[in-house]
Amino acid sequence: MILSNVEIQRALDEGRLIITPEPGPRRPTVRQPHCPYDTHSVDLRLANVVSIPKNIGGVASIDLSGPGEVANFLQSNSEPLTITSDQPLKLAPNRFVLGRTQETVELPIPPRRARCLAARIEGKSSRARFGLLIHFTAPTVHPGWRGPLTLEIINLGPWTILLTPGMPIAQLIVEEVRGRPFANPSQFQGQETPEGVAPKGRAKSSSPRASSRRSSATRVNRGRSKR
Repeated sequence: MILSNVEIQRALDEGRLIITPEPGPRRPTVRQPHCPYDTHSVDLRLANVVSIPKNIGGVASIDLSGPGEVANFLQSNSEPLTITSDQPLKLAPNRFVLGRTQETVELPIPPRRARCLAARIEGKSSRARFGLLIHFTAPTVHPGWRGPLTLEIINLGPWTILLTPGMPIAQLIVEEVRGRPFANPSQFQGQETPEGVAPKGRAKSSSPRASSRRSSATRVNRGRSKR
């Protein structure tokens, strides 16, 4: 069951859904005519840091067939960029970056309730019509999640698009899950960067075991191109 805007606000009041800072206003006002709550979704905004992938040079392939420290690899092979309203990111056609939401989203799994909440993050039509994709193949926010949401952003349109912090960038659709799931945290749980890195000292229960061999998710094969 998808929650309406009224039910989303009820879930916020009851602590079944936590969005920090909470989007507002809850209703359009004369001073604030823009209300982030659509009929069955709530807008989320773009944070002020984006991650730009580095060109690692030559011919490289990345093996994603198994689990691994994806966040650490991405952080090592990306450049963070702080954007401002005066200096937004000029996203050229066919350029890809990682961003994240300004808001932190939490979907607690209550200990004594037979139902909890999950969510999906989707793009916005006003952005999509210019060719701006906000995510692809990864919309699901699982029960038990806590953290901001990473945005896989690519410009498929013909024009350069300005990415400004605080702009409404995506919408969150909230759904009810029947039955209490057992916890199975994502490797990105508690992330604070677009790549998915958690604060130092915070262990990730889903991280793979340390090994002298590089994990398959971060193994890069380099070689000269064949002519």
